[in-house]
Amino acid sequence: MTTFVLATHNAHKVAELRRILGDRLGPHDLVAYDGPEPVEDGDTFEANALLKARAAFAHTGMPALADDSGIAVDALGGAPGIHSARYAGTRDDRDNLLLLLKNLDGVTDRGARFVCAAALVDATGEVVVRGEWPGTVLLEPSGENGFGYDPVFRPEGGTRSSAELSAAEKDAASHRARAFGSLVDELRRRHG
Repeated sequence: MTTFVLATHNAHKVAELRRILGDRLGPHDLVAYDGPEPVEDGDTFEANALLKARAAFAHTGMPALADDSGIAVDALGGAPGIHSARYAGTRDDRDNLLLLLKNLDGVTDRGARFVCAAALVDATGEVVVRGEWPGTVLLEPSGENGFGYDPVFRPEGGTRSSAELSAAEKDAASHRARAFGSLVDELRRRHG
């Protein structure tokens, strides 16, 4: 059995990744990372995911899984993008969400997508994959589940915000589920 370290200090992401990967990885163990956070100075989701996975692998010696994710809004030229978690400058989910709504005030084209780059770093090398979840930004928050921008994101073809979806519904369709789902084959190939 291999133990993988989840390279995040975000308890919401740890819980979500455990749900997404738990059954797919079989008997492997997933532990939260307790080491220092690297400076996320990459210019893409992929670069930042690799920075985090590399830091966790170097600190623990265990195969490391990391993601970098956020919301990219078409009318804002892809912003907040890689700056999603610190968009308002406070690292507070509610502040970020309210600033996004303010910046979209009066905008009718509210197309957006959640983006997730998932990375694996272990002794055999590095791999990073990307998952996207298209949708639109709502006019106001709706729902109590999830975190981040979930209350204002309605997935394409859906009638509810991602914060109104159950954990199982979100885990089956989200950007994080898509990215880590793509990474599972590589995890199995490398670690059985």
